[in-house]
Amino acid sequence: MQKRFIIIISSVILTAVAVLAIYKITAGINHSKSPANIKNEAQARPDVFSPATEYEKKFDLIKARDEYRKIIEKSQNTDDIAKAVELLNNLNIRILFSPIVTPDSVVYEIRKGDTLAKIAKKFNTTMDLISKANGLKNTNIKFGRPLKITRTKFTIAVDKPHNILTLQSGGNIVKTYRISTGANNSTPVGTFTITNKIVYPVWYTEGAVVPSESPKNILGSRWMGISKKGYGIHGTTEPQAIGASVTAGCVRMKNEDVEELYTIVPEGTEVIIMD
Repeated sequence: MQKRFIIIISSVILTAVAVLAIYKITAGINHSKSPANIKNEAQARPDVFSPATEYEKKFDLIKARDEYRKIIEKSQNTDDIAKAVELLNNLNIRILFSPIVTPDSVVYEIRKGDTLAKIAKKFNTTMDLISKANGLKNTNIKFGRPLKITRTKFTIAVDKPHNILTLQSGGNIVKTYRISTGANNSTPVGTFTITNKIVYPVWYTEGAVVPSESPKNILGSRWMGISKKGYGIHGTTEPQAIGASVTAGCVRMKNEDVEELYTIVPEGTEVIIMD
């Protein structure tokens, strides 16, 4: 299983030890510790983490990212790798949501007639991600202003047996999330795409229409439907059940996690679900 997981989730070849560490993170072994506590522990290990943390202090997040990747790829210590994976997850999102220009992004100067929606469509990204990365408070944009635009192709990989969702970009792992999948193996397997996205979705269940504000609405704060009718990735009203195979077939995430993912991925994003 580990070998297949390595091949599918990334073109960057990780060691089996690194994959084990990812499983430890997503299984919750290190979730009792906050990212701040993990970072403090990391700083207490200068032989392993000091290059990365020094770059972070200087706000050179790209070099810090590269150092964490080195730990994940080269270390044989699963505890070190687990910490590096957690720190790298958070750092990748910080970079993505910041104005820092990377090889996966461009600087675009707003032209006459542009709207945020037009720019997002042109670069196959989301309005939310453009806004987040550039500190925009609303959809009003000013002619001539430069914007950082992420233009990489994201892919979502869902590992059903381990209840892990991995967000990938250009062959690299951006972040791993704990999820819930279907009871009795009811989550479909295959390659799909995201076909629609809804904020605070209404739940159309058999014999009832449950409004978004209802505590009985199990879809949580976001819905991303996939090209398998009736299935999607969504939030939850039962975060304590995340990590178990308990859904009716959809992929379920914590609300804060699905909101983060919703910000990043546009419609058309590939979703690979595997046994």
